[in-house]
Amino acid sequence: MSDEIVNRVANSKLKTIDLEDYYPKGTRTIIDIKKWLFHEQILKETDFREHLKNHDWSQYKDHYVALTCSSDTIIPSWAFMLITTYVSPFAKKIVVGNLTALETSIFQEIITNFNIEEFEGKRVIIKGCSNKPIPETAYIQLIEKLQPVVKSIMFGEACSSVPLYKSNN
Repeated sequence: MSDEIVNRVANSKLKTIDLEDYYPKGTRTIIDIKKWLFHEQILKETDFREHLKNHDWSQYKDHYVALTCSSDTIIPSWAFMLITTYVSPFAKKIVVGNLTALETSIFQEIITNFNIEEFEGKRVIIKGCSNKPIPETAYIQLIEKLQPVVKSIMFGEACSSVPLYKSNN
């Protein structure tokens, strides 16, 4: 009898996907427009435009930007659109919302462009633990993309995964 320890997980035909590997580098920034409102409540177009014109937009070079307003006020859509005209020459991506909305939008693009050819007919495990803020929606979108072509999908680590899907073919 051999005393050799065999790593069955390493030798298996499981294909692992770790979404953290696809996490794009770059600073995530929230721009809160509350400070550009009159008494932090009212958008006065002339004053608002003046604030935007005088703001240093170059500080957002290569940032992922979320535009928001933390005061409880109604902001017209054109305000966020106007800000975008200033920040878009510098930022990698811009959304209206919080950091979760930003990460969701980033990963939606990643999953859309995700090449699934190498996973066709394979058993796939989607790694679950992450040190980066991977949005739950990214996992859902990945499953939607993989399910039509893979043999099975599991979630977690190879040594303790949760089966999610098994093809009938």
